[in-house]
Amino acid sequence: MHPVLHEIRDALKGYYPDSEALALAKMLLVEVLGFSILELFGGKDKEVSEKDLDVLDKMLERLKNNEPIQYVIGRETFCGMTFEVNPNVLIPRPETQELVEWITHEYKAASSCRMLDIGTGSGCIAVSLAKKLPAARVEAWDISEGALEVARRNAGINGVSVAFRLQDVLKAEVSSPSYEVMVSNPPYITHREKMEMEAN
Repeated sequence: MHPVLHEIRDALKGYYPDSEALALAKMLLVEVLGFSILELFGGKDKEVSEKDLDVLDKMLERLKNNEPIQYVIGRETFCGMTFEVNPNVLIPRPETQELVEWITHEYKAASSCRMLDIGTGSGCIAVSLAKKLPAARVEAWDISEGALEVARRNAGINGVSVAFRLQDVLKAEVSSPSYEVMVSNPPYITHREKMEMEAN
């Protein structure tokens, strides 16, 4: 293994179980510094600059403070696409992809349709639907301007057009034309469950 991989894993000891510390170390080196798997585990050492080590040190401090790795590296993969994430939005979950796939399957033959994503957050659902269903007109609402800024950037990153709107669904007046699809995946963790979860 590359010596820096050992150093990161050792720095995270006591904060994370060994297997998770190793997984986080791999993710940092691959996602942030562009290591290949061969460079991580092969005999060939890749030079790591002082600047890169400084970046890693800052990221390790964030991990030690229980910040999720996705926020630390600033992105997450969802439906085969890259999404920016930060504390303004929740991190897209793999199970949410099933929701996108179900809608895509149901509407892939539609010549056109209007879709509304309520509480869009990072925009992962709206952007993925716009990407997979180019004939759809996708609108996305959120009550957080910070979340909408992230979602707009994610639409740009993934090359799709989504109409984003600052809107509280509980105060909305939905007028004609109506939507063929209204989708929402709001936070669903109860306060009790939250108390039992890992801090990160």
